[in-house]
Amino acid sequence: MPKLIRLYIVNVAIGFGIAAAFVGMLLYFNVANLWHLVTASDIGWLAVLVLWISNGIIFAGVQFGIAVMRLKDDDDDDGPRGGLRERIMPPAREPVLLRVPVKAPRKQ
Repeated sequence: MPKLIRLYIVNVAIGFGIAAAFVGMLLYFNVANLWHLVTASDIGWLAVLVLWISNGIIFAGVQFGIAVMRLKDDDDDDGPRGGLRERIMPPAREPVLLRVPVKAPRKQ
């Protein structure tokens, strides 16, 4: 399996695990009386499933985004670091003031 696919699957699993813990805490702490709403309804399990899947998508995306941003590219470490702007752009020169003649009719 390619490394990127494995990275994606692992981070999506971590994201859905975090979402399960989040939904569990929502139910445990009875936020917005959610525990009562879920247990009093005959399809409360469906509400928990939808809540878990939608939070899982969000947390999985964030987890994968963090993992991708933390990847280190080995090519960036080859050259010297910082303070070398002159190699990219030459130093700026002093501005020169020029007189530009304008031929426009004078107001009367």
